[in-house]
This record gives sequence, structure tokens and C-alpha cells, in this order.
Amino acid sequence: MGLIRMTKYRTLLLATIGFNFSFLIWFSFAPFTGPMAEEFGLTTAEIGILASSAIWMAPFGRMLTGWLSDKFGAPTIFAIVLAYVGVFSMASAFIETYSLFFATRIIVATAGITFVIGIQHVAEWWEEENLGLAEGIYAGVGNAGAAGGALVLPRVFGSGWSGPLFSTNWRAAFFYTGVVSIFLAIAYYTLGEAAKSEEKRQATKDNASFKDWIHTATRYGTVVLALAYIMSFGLELSMNGWLATYYREAFNQNNLVLASTFAATFSIAAGLLRPIGGYVSDVLARKEMDILPFFHGRYREQWTFVTLCFIVVTMFGMTLAGLSGVLLNAVVVGFLVGTACAFAEGSIFAMVPSMFPNSSGAVAGVVGGVGTVGGILYPLVYSAPWLANLHLGYSIVGASMIPIVLLAAWVFRPEVAKVANTAGFVGDSSGTEAVASGDD
Repeated sequence: MGLIRMTKYRTLLLATIGFNFSFLIWFSFAPFTGPMAEEFGLTTAEIGILASSAIWMAPFGRMLTGWLSDKFGAPTIFAIVLAYVGVFSMASAFIETYSLFFATRIIVATAGITFVIGIQHVAEWWEEENLGLAEGIYAGVGNAGAAGGALVLPRVFGSGWSGPLFSTNWRAAFFYTGVVSIFLAIAYYTLGEAAKSEEKRQATKDNASFKDWIHTATRYGTVVLALAYIMSFGLELSMNGWLATYYREAFNQNNLVLASTFAATFSIAAGLLRPIGGYVSDVLARKEMDILPFFHGRYREQWTFVTLCFIVVTMFGMTLAGLSGVLLNAVVVGFLVGTACAFAEGSIFAMVPSMFPNSSGAVAGVVGGVGTVGGILYPLVYSAPWLANLHLGYSIVGASMIPIVLLAAWVFRPEVAKVANTAGFVGDSSGTEAVASGDD
């Protein structure tokens, strides 16, 4: 029993370190958008496309790796991803043409698919009553890798940096982060164990058929959580890749390190506060505590709904803060947006493994994969040339989230929520009838 307990914590630590660095290398381009724009001759709109492109491979990649983790075990899949990401990151440091550089960085950006691998790995070791907190710690500290990149990389590889291989700071950063990624791949494969027991490993593997994947991907619970993740984690991705540029361009702030530091305050909140979202969900479920006058008895759902509403409010606040013309206002509200994202993400991934205990990888893949779509689309709105200024995009994005909140309100109703993991949008007519009649 002691050995299992020790391996449980080792698994959480290993997954967290792996994902933290994956997030750092995923957004390692963000602090260097200025120097890269100068070297390749990029416009602000093209920088927005570069930020968006970092997410392009994530939707399909996360869906695939979530299923592969269920089938083959998280340590093997995590190690494979870290290894090839490291190789391509190193290669991108030597490429001189922008088109080829752009292609290699898209491959490096698949580091973000490791999120669902770690979610599956932690779920295979932790019990349901503490799963929200464990997943929150994993994802929260892991997501903070973006802040680490924004704070550390410009300082380690600053404009005056020189080394034995490179005179260009961002090329050195890409090379050496690639080296670290390869070493982490070896460590994960060597130290990781797929599940706490052979029975648990087999139960997860047995639910990893394509038919089972289609079933879980179309349940009401999966769909609404995936859409909610667009407006939480997708938003986080978009802000991680955009805020340094926003603070620099919208407020005429030309100091690269300072603009990246301002942007890092968002990433710190979005990452390190995420465990709170999972912990609150766990506490409400354990104590059976209602915090809203509706969704009675659906404790995790109530908390998730509150956090989604918080996101919408703060996005409108971001526009107002920007229009005030005071940089500090925008930084403070940006921190609140990050806080809202953290709480929502923690609550969503407290619900995923508790709702689908033997398909956590597949469902996490769908939710995590679909959720990244926000990271693709939102930067295009922020940098759209037809906007009167760079502050208005946040309100447009906030307005686009309202239909998702309304759908969540429908699914989180007790009569729907209690069958949300069995009834879905395709097939299972009996489950649909249960929703209509309110039967268990």
C-alpha cells in the first residue's frame, strides 16, 4: 500500500514536470515575437497568425493521444511526443527561410497535446474524491510553464546573449529547450508506470476501441465540457500567445522583458490557481453543498457554471480596462481573466474523470482537443485589421461565449446532468428518452 501511495505521488510529479516543460516549449516563441518579426519581416497580423498556428495541430493531436494513452499507457505516449518535439525544436533553430521555420514550429507546438496524456496518467492513479485537486495541481502547475517561458527565456536568452552555436537569442532558446525535451522523454519512459494495478490498466484498455471513442465523444457531458473548454483553456492559449504583443503594441511598450513580464501575470494566474478550481469542485461534491438556487444536487456542475460566467464578465472588463488607456488596469484585469480561466479549467477537469472513470483519456482528448480551437480562433479576432483598436477583440470574444454558457445551463439541469455520461447527440435513444422523462 505504501509503495502504491509513493508511486501515486511520483506519477503526479512526473506528469506535472513533463507538462510544465511541454507548455514552456509550446509557447517559447511568444517572448520573441518582436525579434522574429524583425528578422522575418512580419506584420502584427502575421504575428497573430503565428500565435494561432501554435494551436493548429492540438485538436486532432489531443483526441488521438488521449485514445492512445488509454490503449498503450501514458508513459510510452508522453515519451514519444517529448522526443520528437525536442528534435524539431532543435532543428528550427537552424532554419533560415520563414516558410520552413513556420512548418517546424507547428510540429513543435504539438507539445501541447501532452496535456491529455498527463490527465489520463493521473486519473489512472488517483481516487475519485481527490481527483479534482490532483488534476488541478497537474494542469495548473503545468500550465504555468507558459509563465515560466515568458519570465525565464527572455532573461536567459536576452538580446545580449551569445553562445557557442548562436548569436541570435531566440534561436538559442529553441535549440536548448529542445535538448531538455529529449532528456525529459527518456526520464518519463524510464520512471513512469501506466496504472496503479493491472486490473485498472486492463479496464481502461478494454474501453479504448474506436466504437467506444465515438460513444464517449458524443455524450452530452463530453460535448458541453469540450465547448466550455474552448472558452476557458482555448482562451488561455490565445492570451498566452497574444498578451505580450498586446501590451507592447496597444500601450507603446517597447521593452521586451517588461511586456513579457506583464503577460506572465496572466499565465501565472491561469496556471497556478487552477488547483483551486478542482479543489472547490471536490469539496462541493464531498459535502453535497448547493451554491446556486438552480441545478439542485449537481454540485460540480454548479461550480463550473459560476466559473464560466466569471470568464464572460472579465472579458468585457478587459476591453474596458484597455479603453481606459492605463496599462496597469489592463494588467490587473488580465490577471482576473487568468483567474477565471484557472477556476473553470480546474472545475471542468474535475468533472471529466469522475464522469468517465474508465475512458478518461478518450474524453480528456475530446475535451482538451476541441478546447484548443479557442486558441486558434481568438488570436485572429484580437489582431483583426478591421477592429478600430486592439482592445475591442476581447468583448467580441466574450459575446461569442454566451451561447456556450446557455448550453451549459441546459445540460447542467438535474434531469439532463444525471444521464449526461450515457445520453448523447447520436445513438442511444433510450438515454435520450431518460432525459425527456427524468428517469435514472
